[in-house]
Amino acid sequence: MAFTGIAHAQIIETLKETRARTLELVNDLNDEQLIGLRLPIVNPLLWEIGHLAWFQEFWVLRHFGRQPPILTHGDELYDSARVAHDTRWDLPLLERNETLAYMQRVLERVMNQAGDEAGLTDSEGYNQNYFLNLVLLHEQMHDEAITYTRHTLSYSPPKIAVVNKVRPVEQDKPLSQTADRLTGDAQIPGGKFILGNSGKERFAFDNEELAHEIEIPSFAISKTAVTNGEFQHFVEDGGYRRSGLWSAEGWQWRTAVMAERPVYWRQEGNDRWLRRNFDEWVALDEPLPVIHVNWHEANAYCRWANRRLPTEAEWEMAASAEPSANGLGLSENKRAFPWGDDSPTLKHANLDWCAVGCIPVDALAMSDSAFGCRQMIGNVWEWTASDFQPYPGFVAGPYKEYSEPWFGNHKVLRGGCWATRSRLIHNSYRNFYTPDRRDVWAGFRTCGLQN
Repeated sequence: MAFTGIAHAQIIETLKETRARTLELVNDLNDEQLIGLRLPIVNPLLWEIGHLAWFQEFWVLRHFGRQPPILTHGDELYDSARVAHDTRWDLPLLERNETLAYMQRVLERVMNQAGDEAGLTDSEGYNQNYFLNLVLLHEQMHDEAITYTRHTLSYSPPKIAVVNKVRPVEQDKPLSQTADRLTGDAQIPGGKFILGNSGKERFAFDNEELAHEIEIPSFAISKTAVTNGEFQHFVEDGGYRRSGLWSAEGWQWRTAVMAERPVYWRQEGNDRWLRRNFDEWVALDEPLPVIHVNWHEANAYCRWANRRLPTEAEWEMAASAEPSANGLGLSENKRAFPWGDDSPTLKHANLDWCAVGCIPVDALAMSDSAFGCRQMIGNVWEWTASDFQPYPGFVAGPYKEYSEPWFGNHKVLRGGCWATRSRLIHNSYRNFYTPDRRDVWAGFRTCGLQN
C-alpha cells in the first residue's frame, strides 16, 4: 500500500493541470447547458464538477487529513453513493461561481496539506500519495465522462487549449493520418500468463488486483479495431434485422429501442452515410474505428462475421505478452503498454484529446504490441466478451463503491479512447459498462473462432 502512483513532486502539478482541463471542458457552456437534459446516462455538469471537488475534499482533507467539512451539506449534495442519480437535477446545488470557488478552495487546501503529511498513513495503511492519486485519476475519469456528456447532448466539441505539461509532446507531426492498411490476425501462442496489476510500479485500482497466473489457449486476434467501413457492411447486410445474429438479451434490447444502425449514424440517399460528431454531421470515415456501439451490437457483428469478441484475459495477453526466445511460446516478461514499458507519447497512442477524435485504426505503427496488434491503447475503448467480476482474492480499496457494486452486470472494456488520460491507462486497466451503453467512445476488435 505504500507505493501508489506518480511521484509526490509531480502530482501537485498534475492535479493543477487536470483541474485546468476540467474547467476547459465546461467554461464555454451556459447555465442551462450546465444542467442539461435529465437522462440516465449523464449527470448535470454543474453537479459533476462540484462532485469532483467534494471527492477530492472527502478523501484527502477529511478522510486522510481529518479536517472538518468545508460545506455543511456537501455530502447531501455531492456524495454519489448517497445521492440517487435521478435526483441530481433537483438538488439545491451551488451556483456556478460558488461551485468554481469551492473547487479552487479545495484544491488549494489539498496542495497545502500535501507537503505536510507525506509520511503518514490512514488506519488501513494507505498513505497520502495513494489518496492524491485516487482523486487525480477520479477527476481524469470524470473529465472523459464530461466529454461524453457534451457529445450526448449535442454540444460543440470542447475547446482544449491547455498545454499538456504531463505528457511529452514531439515536434514532428504526431498522430499521423497515414495508415499501413494493416489487415489480418495476430497469432498469440497459448501458455501461462499473469493477469492483472501487481501495483508495484503504478497505481492500481482494486479491481486490477490481485495479479494471478492463468492458462490461456492459443488464439488469433485482429491486428486492428473494427472500422466504420467494416461495420457498414454489417448494417447494409441487414444485420440489425436478423435475430439469429443476436443474443436473446441483445435482440430484446434492439427491438426495445428499434435500433437499425449505430446510434449516431444516418443515411442520406442510398449510399451516403453520415455520423454525428458532437453538434455536427460529418461524412462517415471508413478507416476510423466504429464507435458508439454497445456490447450487443459488437457481439452481433462478430456472429455475422463468423468471429467472436476476445476475453479480457486474451486482450491483455495480446497487449502485454512477448514471444519466448524460440518464438514458440511466451516469455516471462509482461509489458506495461503494448509497445513496452515507456509511458505513452504522441507516437504511441491517441490519448489526452490530442486529436479531439479518432484516427485511422492502422495509424501509429509504433503502438504495436509484440505480436503486431495496433492501437490497443488509445483511440477507442474495446469491448471484451467478459463479465466484470472480481479477481481471486479481491479486497475492496478505501473507495468501496468503485468496483464492488458493479460486479456481475457490466462488461469489461480495455484500452482507453482519445479522451482518456495517459496517466490513467495501461494494459491491465479495466473499464466497465452495462452492455446497452452506446454513449461511450467504445468499439471492439475480434478473434477468430477456435477450430
